[in-house]
Amino acid sequence: MARGHQKIQSQQKNAKKQAEAKKSKGHDQKAAAKAALVYTCSVCRTQMPDPKTFKQHFESKHPKSPLPPELVGVEA
Repeated sequence: MARGHQKIQSQQKNAKKQAEAKKSKGHDQKAAAKAALVYTCSVCRTQMPDPKTFKQHFESKHPKSPLPPELVGVEA
């Protein structure tokens, strides 16, 4: 078991190793994908990335519901 100076060196080495592992991991694709889903359907709460897809979804899945005001000027 390490004591004194060896213990401190070991802790510093481990902290450096952990920081490098965290840095090399890069960005989380799942979090980035979730952040890209900006538009949420008011009827079924499905999330979509852009207004064109949102309008297509709304017209196909909820044809009897009135179109939300944010989709009025969007061309599908």
